[in-house]
Amino acid sequence: MSRVAKKPVQLPQGVSVAVNDGAVTVKGAKGALSLALTAGVTVAQEQQNVVVQYDGAAPKALVARAGSTRAHIANMVTGVSKGYERKLELVGVGYRAAVQGKALNLTLGFSHPVAYEVPEGISIETPTQTEILIKGIDRQKVGQVAAEIRSYRPPEPYKGKGVRYSGEKIELKEGKKK
Repeated sequence: MSRVAKKPVQLPQGVSVAVNDGAVTVKGAKGALSLALTAGVTVAQEQQNVVVQYDGAAPKALVARAGSTRAHIANMVTGVSKGYERKLELVGVGYRAAVQGKALNLTLGFSHPVAYEVPEGISIETPTQTEILIKGIDRQKVGQVAAEIRSYRPPEPYKGKGVRYSGEKIELKEGKKK
């Protein structure tokens, strides 16, 4: 059996799980998330734990899928109870970010400003002009939004200018020698 799938997911106070035909729904203080189940993988709730099971004589692909399902459910439980956040930093002269309504306006050294439409279920804050804070309950969606914003101007290897994750280390290359 998959080592990941063997471990039950513990439910914190205030989080409930409902298993309906082919889907798992997790509800908590911050919202609700749902996950479609793969054929052959079953989910059951035992007291304050959620257990993922699969057919013992299953192919390796189903074993891996059971482990992935358990990891997704654990991420959903954390999301609806605590939430997820990702922090981006803008490095460069004149690089700025500002939230206006449901859009994030970025000035990244192009001849035009970049407007990023904030998707549903995600909130974006700008504590300073060079910091972007992305929050939400869906871990995948928070990471995807952060990656899309970073893709507008990824850090370049010579001066390190661009949009980077907080704490990301950029190895700078040596410039041309005369």
